[in-house]
Amino acid sequence: MSIFQLHTQLQQDCFLIGKFELCQVLLVNDSQFPWFILVPQRENIREIYQLTTEDQITLIQESSYLAEKLAEIFNADKLNIGAIGNIVPQLHLHHVVRYQTDKAWSAPIWGKFAAVPYTEQQRLDLLVRLTPLDLLQ
Repeated sequence: MSIFQLHTQLQQDCFLIGKFELCQVLLVNDSQFPWFILVPQRENIREIYQLTTEDQITLIQESSYLAEKLAEIFNADKLNIGAIGNIVPQLHLHHVVRYQTDKAWSAPIWGKFAAVPYTEQQRLDLLVRLTPLDLLQ
């Protein structure tokens, strides 16, 4: 049995904020957008179809739950959800809260702007806002 290990790029760019049954929930360290990533805790998976049927269902349920909660917590105009994986091959799903007033609207945010890291206080304040997610630690 192999042990799940988070890709080094995700470790570098994100904070682990909790877990669901299948996925780790990460916060991207870019304060310009509320940007979260789900990573199924399965080794050597690049694509959704490589997951078991049960894990595929769980992933969609966790993604839908996260999307619904983020839309509520942040009063989102839109959520951008995607599994791109061109740079980080490990399967991961981006969940980005978007507003018609954000600086990248209506284009995708990918690679448009240099990241603006959260201050420690901003990150702590955000974690308090995320309490309704009911994450496992």
